[in-house]
Amino acid sequence: MPCDVLIVGGGIAGLSTSIRLKQLCNEHDLDLSITIIEKGSEIGAHVLSGNVFDPKALQELFPEKKDTWMTEFLEHQDSYATPVSNDTFSYLSSPEKSFEIPNVLLPKQLHNEGNYIISLGKLCRWLGSIAEDMGIDIYPGFAASEVLYADDAVIGVATKDVGIGKDGIPKETFEPGIELLAGQTIFAEGARGSCSEEIISKFNLRSSSSGGDEKLPQTYGLGIKEVWEIPKENHTPGFVQHTLGWPLQNSLSDKTFGGSFLYHQEPNLVLAGFVVGLDYPNPYLNPYKEFQRWKTHPDIAKHFKDGECISYGARVLNEGGYHSIPKLTFPGGMLVGCSAGFLNTVKIKGSHTALKSGMLAAESVFEHFKNNPDMIMSESDFDEDEAEDRSDKKKKNQTEITEYESKLMNSWIKDELYEVRNVHAAFAKWGLLPGLAYAGASTFIFGGKEPWTLKPPHSSDSEATQPKDQIKGDPIEYPSPDGVLTFDLLTNLQRSGTFHDDDQPSHLKIKPDLMNVPEALSMQIYAAPEQRFCPAGVYEYVDNNDSEDGQEKKLVINAQNCVHCKCCSIKMPHEYINWTVPEGGGGPNYQNM
Repeated sequence: MPCDVLIVGGGIAGLSTSIRLKQLCNEHDLDLSITIIEKGSEIGAHVLSGNVFDPKALQELFPEKKDTWMTEFLEHQDSYATPVSNDTFSYLSSPEKSFEIPNVLLPKQLHNEGNYIISLGKLCRWLGSIAEDMGIDIYPGFAASEVLYADDAVIGVATKDVGIGKDGIPKETFEPGIELLAGQTIFAEGARGSCSEEIISKFNLRSSSSGGDEKLPQTYGLGIKEVWEIPKENHTPGFVQHTLGWPLQNSLSDKTFGGSFLYHQEPNLVLAGFVVGLDYPNPYLNPYKEFQRWKTHPDIAKHFKDGECISYGARVLNEGGYHSIPKLTFPGGMLVGCSAGFLNTVKIKGSHTALKSGMLAAESVFEHFKNNPDMIMSESDFDEDEAEDRSDKKKKNQTEITEYESKLMNSWIKDELYEVRNVHAAFAKWGLLPGLAYAGASTFIFGGKEPWTLKPPHSSDSEATQPKDQIKGDPIEYPSPDGVLTFDLLTNLQRSGTFHDDDQPSHLKIKPDLMNVPEALSMQIYAAPEQRFCPAGVYEYVDNNDSEDGQEKKLVINAQNCVHCKCCSIKMPHEYINWTVPEGGGGPNYQNM
């Protein structure tokens, strides 16, 4: 199945790429075939974000909708874009006390005037409907499981086979995957996308020798989110609150990075969440239980009074910033959005930069085809009888469109990320108070122009985990959930809508050369941190009654629980899990994230 442009991932970056490309085609009477595949059951099903939305890039994509997009969004999705009306930042100094930090002391990046509280999943559904109306082909429920290469260039992807049983034998429902060939394949899978990571490795895109400034390892955070409905009399439309401190940071020198968000979206929703930097050292830390504990602080708990939790989910996010952006192009394609990593950790936003990156990619791809019209697919290219000719043509078309990276590095994305390029590393190296001091100096004085680059202290988030014997004090004890304000994990997991066909091979695979790591290293040396950091209860150690190697416990992987957050592929000791895609359509089914 051939096309001119294949986009892998139907999130905000993939959708903006397709829409901007189609806009340019329509303006210049150029006919390109554009296809999007999305592993979720529908557009938006796997999208999770805070989200206080900066509309800058959206208004660039639709200048004619600058003042009307909020109304159209509401009419199409029955979901509000609520203007921010009250913007606060607090430090929780103890389980009962806090103090508010005056806005005048906060970096400009944390000011939210002109921004909107939205559901990013709903916004993607709206953009998806616009894309389809423009004639873009969108196929949800198709998971890209294999990158296709020819002559060391990407020529497309193959989707996952479906209908294979746990035993690896095809069932009556078996259908082979589809090969999707394209002149340009654009990867928009989000943070830690499986195909994107393969490409970054294959083409060595994180090497400093690949061009541009020095490239540092990507670091990640785990974001966990709930959506609540509360009585309207308790609701303050447009209220935004972020916090640092308790329970995650217990002292001003604590090096555990992270904090919380809490937003009031019309008509009566509270969007609440917690982000934990995955470079935390303590293997006993449980991000999900830290989130539940945070909700019990009196300044937080009051926002949920008489309310009901209606949705839950989790997703990793890129935190490395400017210096962790890989080379963006390779023969036959490019990376956009969180597949590359354009999150501004100081601003606590990445949707606007992801959207803009897709637009810049589209403009670069359009110029390529406009200047090389012989590379555009003709009707005969869709005829299976012309397969050999098509193959020859595709080989000619696997250009590396380096203009995309040049455009991005001359855009406001680069400007925005560069001025805060050292902030996250400052927290990781020196802790909370020195990190805050450096953030203030960087944003108020240096503006990113300091003549040095701060490097993270570890080469990976996995490496940051300390052995249990090096942890001072007792393991962290968390309070039991009350079922009203705080919840056990499996109860909350039901609110994510997660579903996988049980009778399929596990998509979470232990790497063949690391088969001994779970029981011999993770459990023995690191106290089995995967039992705590997974926000879906996928990993557990159970009694090993048939032990022949002396291990009293064995690892069980409950792959059917997976919410596709990708945390396990990052934080596992020795990164022993290879995260691959399950059958298309599986995973969470977020409706308002």
